[in-house]
Amino acid sequence: MARRVTRKGLRRAKVKLIEGALFLSALFSVLVTAGIVAVLFFETAEFFKEVPILDFLTDSQWTPLFADKHFGILSLFAGTFLTTAIAMAVALPIGLISAIYLSEYASLGVRSTIKPALEVLAAVPTVVYGYFALLFVTPLLQRLIPDLSGFNSLSPGIVMGIMIIPIVSSLSEDAMHAIPMSLREGALALGATRFQVATRVVLPGALSGVAASFILGISRAVGETMVVAIAAGQQPRLTLNPLVPIETVTAYIVQVSLGDTPTGTIEFKTIFAAGMSLFVVTFVLNIFSYLLKRRFREVYE
Repeated sequence: MARRVTRKGLRRAKVKLIEGALFLSALFSVLVTAGIVAVLFFETAEFFKEVPILDFLTDSQWTPLFADKHFGILSLFAGTFLTTAIAMAVALPIGLISAIYLSEYASLGVRSTIKPALEVLAAVPTVVYGYFALLFVTPLLQRLIPDLSGFNSLSPGIVMGIMIIPIVSSLSEDAMHAIPMSLREGALALGATRFQVATRVVLPGALSGVAASFILGISRAVGETMVVAIAAGQQPRLTLNPLVPIETVTAYIVQVSLGDTPTGTIEFKTIFAAGMSLFVVTFVLNIFSYLLKRRFREVYE
């Protein structure tokens, strides 16, 4: 009897220990996130004591490192959104078509081979993608587009799209694979073709997961650093021309963080303002992804 009580006590102690470890892990991640947000907030507040927020949001020039200083974040976000748009124009159709093929057409053996091979793209270091864009894709595009600059947003955008394909494809395929087989069989029994089943039954049913993968891919493209830092250039400009050099928010943060800018200066504080702006954009995208996923889940459940 005493042994049973001892065993129960030890078992309860182990359960409590595991629960405590899990709680501390979750609390640590929350505290780290809160610390990052707090640092960004306070440093950004110091920046806006010297720079009017209206100028920051409306000025079309970004030259904080020049003698004639301008702090218009629009030019950096123009480059960020331009490369993101190009990347998603590549990643979304290819990723979605790949997901439909793997979920509805590929055999089990083909799926188990192609899906891990496709996900290997996500394991390639981003610096490799950056030099691939600069040294291979850009010269290749210059043969087709003679006016293309050595640094541009087109080649890094295309390479970023290739890099994001595994995210869109894998998450979308998982969402489609979760659709019950009975829905497919019912549609086939009614005379639908496999393509009609994929596009009119499976895809609408998995729309929440597919939409979430799209938003996650956009967030990944917005926050990408090394590809644009290497291949896009360091010339912030308010333009939608993909053939000229641009600079993104993340590339500017890398440029200033190299150590040439004195700490505590207004030039150094710009990286916190830019980082906070980028954080707000990605946070809004993630919230939108969550709401979109919940809405479609309520519709199709």
